[in-house]
Amino acid sequence: MAGEVERAVLAAIDEPWIVERLRELVRIPSVDGTDGETEVQAWCADRLRSLGLAVDHWEIDLARTTADPDFPGMEVERTAAWGCVGTLGPAGTPGLILNGHVDVVPPGDLALWPDGDPFAARVSDGIMWGRGSCDMKGGVAAILGATAAIVAAGITLRRPLAVHTVVGEEDGGLGTFATLRRGHTGAACVIAEPTAGGVIPANAGSLTFRLELSGLATHGSTRTRGVSAIEKFEPVHAALRALEADRNRDPHPLLQHLDLANPLSIGTIRAGDWASTVPDLLVAEGRYGVRLGEPVEEAREVFEQTVAEACAKDDWLRDHPVQVTWPGGVFASGLLPEGDPLLGDTLRAATDAGTTVVPEVKGGPYGSDLRQYAAAGVPTLQYGPGDVRYAHATDEHVALSEVLHCARAYALLAVRRCS
Repeated sequence: MAGEVERAVLAAIDEPWIVERLRELVRIPSVDGTDGETEVQAWCADRLRSLGLAVDHWEIDLARTTADPDFPGMEVERTAAWGCVGTLGPAGTPGLILNGHVDVVPPGDLALWPDGDPFAARVSDGIMWGRGSCDMKGGVAAILGATAAIVAAGITLRRPLAVHTVVGEEDGGLGTFATLRRGHTGAACVIAEPTAGGVIPANAGSLTFRLELSGLATHGSTRTRGVSAIEKFEPVHAALRALEADRNRDPHPLLQHLDLANPLSIGTIRAGDWASTVPDLLVAEGRYGVRLGEPVEEAREVFEQTVAEACAKDDWLRDHPVQVTWPGGVFASGLLPEGDPLLGDTLRAATDAGTTVVPEVKGGPYGSDLRQYAAAGVPTLQYGPGDVRYAHATDEHVALSEVLHCARAYALLAVRRCS
């Protein structure tokens, strides 16, 4: 009987339907903090209802949510945000959650896009191009396709299947945080992030830091009377480079394939307001990797101590220490518990969906919503179409064959977990 059910659900995968849903999704410009986020969540709610799912589509109380002491942060301004959860099957705790974020990062310079339109959803040689096609609307379309196949095949689920579509993932995790706070949980979760054919059961974390260095302004022709904030940043930067090297000496086994498991990078530097004036202020912002299993508080303490030690070695900085703050999202690390059956179940579903290659299991050096489900006690991993190298890029794209393969894998996994 199990074989018949699985053959039925695979036969019900409607490939043209999935491709068209992906095209519709990409054409919604759901950039973080814009009205597109609201539009795309309404689109998801409508599609889930049309498939017969019970849908919870609600406006997130931003004031209450962002005031929560555990709120993971938000890097863009929002006047509204919506949650969307669809549930298929009987009442009770879902046997599986399929999660996908529907927000996308800004497209950047439109002239750099091949056709000048990042939301055109152009298809060529089996590839769909466009902002969000890889990160991660390809995965969302695959989730919808798997759910539609279960419905079309008339399969009766003994445990519910839940679909979570969320916004705000790119700038902290607002959507998933609000979804979990609303009580939507499950026995396990697969996030359809792009994994290049592999399965990712662990994410390192990341934090955004800001450094403010004070100097002493004077005319550039008498610069020795002043103190350049730029020059004082040099020993601090050197200390941070040494810190990065130290934190990458013994990476977690799931991250050993990376050249840098826990990167620390400076993203922006602003200093000075006049060419012939010694700058009295420098503001630098960057990204700081949180190691697997490392509490965020400990990671911050190590960083702040490193900066303090660098200041203590400099006569000026000793009396004018660098100010360290932590703006933006808080991406803790996340890890699937060792031995959890979700990993084996996902690997089998991925191979049974039509490949002879068992997916590689490895960790990701970036933060994601995996850590939020893990912190809520929901075993979670990532498996989805696309390659993260093309996420956020002006050549962002996804192979339609990968989207369709993942739809088959999700359908098998859901049937096995829920029926």
